[in-house]
Amino acid sequence: MIYTVTLNPAVDRELLVDEIAFDTVLRASAWRVDCGGKGFNVARMLQSLGTSSVALGFAAGKTGELLNDELQSLGIDTGFIWVEGETRTNVSIVSADHSHYIKVNEPGPTISGEDLVKLMQKVRELARPGDSWVLAGSLPPGVPPSIYADMTTILQSAGARVFLDTSDEALRQACRANPFLIKPNAEEAQELTGLPINTPAEIAAAGKAIQAMGAGNVVISLGKQGALLINGQRAWLAASPEIVERNPIGAGDSMVAGLVWGLSQGHGMPEALCRGIACGAATASQSGTSVGSLAQVTELLKQVSLSEV
Repeated sequence: MIYTVTLNPAVDRELLVDEIAFDTVLRASAWRVDCGGKGFNVARMLQSLGTSSVALGFAAGKTGELLNDELQSLGIDTGFIWVEGETRTNVSIVSADHSHYIKVNEPGPTISGEDLVKLMQKVRELARPGDSWVLAGSLPPGVPPSIYADMTTILQSAGARVFLDTSDEALRQACRANPFLIKPNAEEAQELTGLPINTPAEIAAAGKAIQAMGAGNVVISLGKQGALLINGQRAWLAASPEIVERNPIGAGDSMVAGLVWGLSQGHGMPEALCRGIACGAATASQSGTSVGSLAQVTELLKQVSLSEV
């Protein structure tokens, strides 16, 4: 089974405007609402690929009910810890030509100590050998930066594999818990290591430094350039195919879904990375915060190039 954990989920509301302008009233020509949060984005991409998962995390209020209903309508099982307050709403304003956007994220509800105990109990109950867990996203108020490290220790002690996508101190602490794979972007990798990331060789060196902190495998996402994988003592660069980019938000989450999906199909890490790149490109080519389809991923996969660094 594949589980995704989203500690700070959101409803993503996107407004399309003619152009981005300040100090004036903008009028939306179109709008859409989607389930937001990195783990949920992974779950939606997996569902699009025909792979089941269970979405876990915190949810609150009417917005949380909306998220729960929407995920279940997509065929994604949920298992939320319900908390006081209201699940956040994130707003994106995107120009009609998709060349610019503004995204504003709310902080989310404050999580209590009792809420944390309930979540960790659920994780312990569900942890099984061979399962894959995607721990992804920012932390809501009240959650300590050690949370992902603690969850990783529990899960991998039970024989599960942890895929981690977070940032800042939560990422630093979780590395020491030896997750199976972490996926920082280039900026996060530089912040974590203090190393330059201007060339593939430098990026590979930064990835190996992160690996030395405890991560089993490291994938550094590079946006339109693709991603670099450090697996053991070897490094591969997977170049993204050419697409008409419409909205890059969520593309990195789709890449994580593609990695998990590829490994679940029995592919090795480099081949799984290629599938992740195809998934990310497919999602980046979509309007709004929708995800790519299996047909798109299959076609784009033919255009992904892989080279050893």
